[in-house]
Amino acid sequence: MGKVITIDGPAASGKSSVSRELAQRLSCTWLSTGAFYRGLAYVALQMNIELDDVQSISQLSQSPIWKVQMTPARTLVFFRDQDVTNLISHEDVGNFASRISHYPDVRKSLLAAQRNCATTESCLIAEGRDCGTVVFPSAEAKIYLTASSEHRAARRAAEQGSSAQEIKESQKVRDQQDATRKVAPLQIPDGAFVVDASELNLSQVVDKIEVYVKQKLVI
Repeated sequence: MGKVITIDGPAASGKSSVSRELAQRLSCTWLSTGAFYRGLAYVALQMNIELDDVQSISQLSQSPIWKVQMTPARTLVFFRDQDVTNLISHEDVGNFASRISHYPDVRKSLLAAQRNCATTESCLIAEGRDCGTVVFPSAEAKIYLTASSEHRAARRAAEQGSSAQEIKESQKVRDQQDATRKVAPLQIPDGAFVVDASELNLSQVVDKIEVYVKQKLVI
């Protein structure tokens, strides 16, 4: 396994954009671990599986009808050989994903696949909710990226062309779910470099993190 850099944080804090840009600068591969949960949630919704049917969702996590694939530009999700990556960012999928992430059996079933993404890479940037705490607890560098609820809602609303107020209310629920779940709750990893992106643009955020990572890893 090569060097691993983790970027954790709440929904719409900019983790994906920052991870992608940082990976390009450092010539690393990047992975969105949340794509596993969003992908599973999307497939479960398509298959009309009930949210509380833990057994069916856990079994579905191992099904060959869907898969996650890393590329230089983004983490892709395929369902029945169709690229559904653009569909898994919707709030209904995110809310479903947040709920099923509470299930220990589901988390356990996806953990090995997430960790395997680092076995063939010389440098991996992994972003999500628990990358630095659970998926890659021994990562060489850990970052926690956050932002105000207003900034996060405006960012996601601009992406989806929806109401910032509605997004803000939805994210409030998800934040509560993610922070209070019994298994792998959203939290700042020990020793993490915390960056608040509320008053920073993308380049400024990546600049701060790049300096930290290069000092930490001596890249």
